[in-house]
Amino acid sequence: MMAHPAVAEAVVIAVPHARWTERPLAVVVRKPGTDVSPTQLHAHLDGKFAKWWLPDGYEFVEQIPRTSTGKFQKLKVREMFADRQPDAALQERRQPGPGARFR
Repeated sequence: MMAHPAVAEAVVIAVPHARWTERPLAVVVRKPGTDVSPTQLHAHLDGKFAKWWLPDGYEFVEQIPRTSTGKFQKLKVREMFADRQPDAALQERRQPGPGARFR
């Protein structure tokens, strides 16, 4: 995601999910003066990772909390989005079509 020209920095965390226990959520800081949508970021990542690794949602923030040494504070970020629900539009894309076969 960091390779996207509109993304300054990003972190992916696990958030609660009713069916799968936890699913990925991307927390993104946009570069100043840019605009990017969750659909655009999802399309950017599609094909680079396995479908089940793709985030179920994207949240945009001004900054990501860091420790005194500059590392992301993932626990604090997880607390910020503990009640976050998956994006329905992104979920619909992942549903298998009629006649889909699983191996």
